[in-house]
Amino acid sequence: MATVTFDPDCSMDLNLELIKRPASTFFMRAAGTSMTGAGIYPEDILIVDRSLEATDRKVIIAIVNGELTVKRLRLKDGRAFLVAENEGYPPIEITGHMEFAVWGVVTYVVHSV
Repeated sequence: MATVTFDPDCSMDLNLELIKRPASTFFMRAAGTSMTGAGIYPEDILIVDRSLEATDRKVIIAIVNGELTVKRLRLKDGRAFLVAENEGYPPIEITGHMEFAVWGVVTYVVHSV
Protein backbone atom coordinates (compact mmCIF):
# COMPACT_ATOMS: atom_id res chain seq x y z
CA MET A 1 0.00 0.00 0.00
CA ALA A 2 1.27 3.48 -0.87
CA THR A 3 1.11 6.00 1.93
CA VAL A 4 1.39 9.77 2.10
CA THR A 5 1.98 12.27 4.86
CA PHE A 6 0.07 15.48 5.38
CA ASP A 7 0.85 18.34 7.70
CA PRO A 8 -1.66 21.19 7.40
CA ASP A 9 0.85 23.55 9.02
CA CYS A 10 3.54 22.84 6.43
CA SER A 11 3.57 24.60 3.09
CA MET A 12 5.44 23.44 0.03
CA ASP A 13 6.78 25.74 -2.67
CA LEU A 14 7.15 23.79 -5.91
CA ASN A 15 9.56 26.41 -7.22
CA LEU A 16 11.94 25.57 -4.39
CA GLU A 17 11.34 21.82 -4.71
CA LEU A 18 11.66 21.48 -8.50
CA ILE A 19 13.78 24.38 -9.74
CA LYS A 20 17.38 24.27 -8.53
CA ARG A 21 18.77 26.84 -11.00
CA PRO A 22 16.02 29.34 -11.94
CA ALA A 23 18.09 31.24 -14.51
CA SER A 24 18.64 28.11 -16.59
CA THR A 25 15.35 26.26 -16.00
CA PHE A 26 12.51 26.22 -18.52
CA PHE A 27 9.13 24.52 -18.91
CA MET A 28 8.16 22.65 -22.07
CA ARG A 29 5.05 20.70 -23.04
CA ALA A 30 5.53 17.11 -24.26
CA ALA A 31 3.92 15.91 -27.47
CA GLY A 32 3.84 12.44 -28.97
CA THR A 33 4.23 8.99 -27.44
CA SER A 34 7.90 8.15 -27.93
CA MET A 35 8.74 8.49 -24.21
CA THR A 36 5.77 6.82 -22.51
CA GLY A 37 8.04 4.11 -21.10
CA ALA A 38 9.84 6.82 -19.13
CA GLY A 39 6.56 8.18 -17.78
CA ILE A 40 6.39 11.09 -20.23
CA TYR A 41 3.00 11.42 -21.93
CA PRO A 42 1.46 13.92 -24.38
CA GLU A 43 0.70 17.25 -22.69
CA ASP A 44 3.00 16.55 -19.71
CA ILE A 45 5.05 19.49 -18.49
CA LEU A 46 8.80 18.92 -18.71
CA ILE A 47 11.08 20.86 -16.40
CA VAL A 48 14.34 21.35 -18.27
CA ASP A 49 17.66 22.64 -16.94
CA ARG A 50 19.95 24.03 -19.63
CA SER A 51 22.95 24.26 -17.28
CA LEU A 52 23.26 20.51 -16.69
CA GLU A 53 25.61 18.31 -18.67
CA ALA A 54 23.93 15.75 -20.90
CA THR A 55 25.49 12.45 -19.85
CA ASP A 56 24.75 8.84 -20.73
CA ARG A 57 21.19 7.73 -19.90
CA LYS A 58 19.89 11.24 -19.17
CA VAL A 59 16.58 12.28 -20.71
CA ILE A 60 17.33 15.33 -22.80
CA ILE A 61 15.75 17.88 -25.08
CA ALA A 62 17.71 17.83 -28.33
CA ILE A 63 17.58 19.79 -31.54
CA VAL A 64 17.83 17.38 -34.48
CA ASN A 65 17.77 18.90 -37.95
CA GLY A 66 15.92 21.95 -36.67
CA GLU A 67 13.30 20.11 -34.60
CA LEU A 68 13.06 19.71 -30.83
CA THR A 69 12.72 16.19 -29.48
CA VAL A 70 12.79 14.55 -26.05
CA LYS A 71 14.76 11.29 -25.88
CA ARG A 72 17.17 9.37 -23.68
CA LEU A 73 20.81 9.99 -24.57
CA ARG A 74 22.90 6.84 -24.95
CA LEU A 75 26.65 6.99 -25.43
CA LYS A 76 28.27 3.75 -26.64
CA ASP A 77 31.71 3.10 -28.09
CA GLY A 78 32.25 6.73 -29.06
CA ARG A 79 28.83 6.97 -30.72
CA ALA A 80 25.76 8.87 -29.55
CA PHE A 81 22.15 7.76 -29.88
CA LEU A 82 18.80 9.29 -29.01
CA VAL A 83 16.64 6.46 -27.74
CA ALA A 84 12.88 6.50 -27.37
CA GLU A 85 11.23 4.78 -24.41
CA ASN A 86 8.66 3.16 -26.68
CA GLU A 87 9.45 0.15 -28.89
CA GLY A 88 7.54 1.72 -31.78
CA TYR A 89 10.32 4.27 -32.33
CA PRO A 90 13.81 3.30 -33.54
CA PRO A 91 16.95 4.82 -32.00
CA ILE A 92 18.44 7.82 -33.79
CA GLU A 93 22.20 7.71 -34.23
CA ILE A 94 23.74 11.16 -34.16
CA THR A 95 26.06 11.53 -37.13
CA GLY A 96 28.12 14.35 -38.58
CA HIS A 97 25.59 14.68 -41.41
CA MET A 98 22.86 16.06 -39.16
CA GLU A 99 22.31 19.22 -37.21
CA PHE A 100 22.41 18.26 -33.55
CA ALA A 101 22.56 20.15 -30.27
CA VAL A 102 21.57 19.40 -26.70
CA TRP A 103 19.05 22.03 -25.59
CA GLY A 104 18.79 20.87 -21.97
CA VAL A 105 18.36 18.01 -19.51
CA VAL A 106 14.91 17.02 -18.27
CA THR A 107 14.90 17.08 -14.47
CA TYR A 108 11.20 16.55 -13.67
CA VAL A 109 7.95 15.62 -15.39
CA VAL A 110 4.58 16.94 -14.23
CA HIS A 111 1.42 15.19 -15.39
CA SER A 112 -2.13 14.82 -14.26
CA VAL A 113 -3.49 11.52 -12.96
